[in-house]
Amino acid sequence: MTVGSDSQLFGFMLTESFSMIAFTAAVEPLRLANRAADRRLYDWKLFASDGLAAEASNGVRVAVDGSFRDALGLDAVVVCAGVNVHLHDHHDLIPTLRKLAKSGVKAGAVCTGAYVLAKARLLDGYRCTIHWENRPGLRADFPDLDVGDDLFEIDRDRFTCAGGVAAADMMLSLIRRDFGDALARAVADQMIHKRIRDADEPQRPDLGTRSLNPHPKVQRVLTLMEASIERPTSIDELARSVALSSRQLERLFLEHVAVSPTRHYVNIRLEHARKLLRQTRMSILDVAMASGFNSASYFSQSYLERFGHSPRAERKVTPA
Repeated sequence: MTVGSDSQLFGFMLTESFSMIAFTAAVEPLRLANRAADRRLYDWKLFASDGLAAEASNGVRVAVDGSFRDALGLDAVVVCAGVNVHLHDHHDLIPTLRKLAKSGVKAGAVCTGAYVLAKARLLDGYRCTIHWENRPGLRADFPDLDVGDDLFEIDRDRFTCAGGVAAADMMLSLIRRDFGDALARAVADQMIHKRIRDADEPQRPDLGTRSLNPHPKVQRVLTLMEASIERPTSIDELARSVALSSRQLERLFLEHVAVSPTRHYVNIRLEHARKLLRQTRMSILDVAMASGFNSASYFSQSYLERFGHSPRAERKVTPA
């Protein structure tokens, strides 16, 4: 690609099994901004470990402009990663990221790319976000990071997003910062993107609103359950927090969630444990404790009943 003299140059670092949807949602707004403005505002180059091609998680191979160490003269760098980002050491990418950041290049990430930035220590002192599935793993491996659950975060010269189409909202916000609201909206219109979502919008609907007819007290209890995984709150206390008896809460859960509050709470904690098993190298005992289980045997038994295999076997399962 021939780079325009006045354009901003983005370098997209495509790691192994990167998310195709997050990558394309990030790069396409740049192309459409050029089209809407009828001039070259942005340029981009792609880089991969071997300098030849990168394979996305869906199996599509993308030709690149060079290896990570060839990334020179950039104005911004964007790390594109996927579900198994924690399984790689990224030794060939991290030095480049540190060098670029030291020279004043803006550093960003889509999907799980924030994990690589964190490993490079480029998110220290910054607020960041990551895909909701990977938030437990990032927080476990980097407990001092300020990790939010927002759609995306733009904090000074760092920008991260949850992945998927959230990458488009983040890039549209960057375009708005660079060239104004009119251009950002023109790009959104070309994308058939009705509304540029705000950074602080949640990645997922509130748990209670997933029901066709959510009950506000059930919604509140679900939120409290999600917020107290490591140190579970008793069902009696949860019921009192919404001015109900335990029996009343049980009836509401059976009506709106189709399981008892106790069973649902355990399921939430088991789902959290599965994320930690897949995304970290924490011991099984530590995973159990971090998921609110004081007994390793009860944790293993509950896990087997829920997922059909033991926590140890989970480590052998590779998510697609």
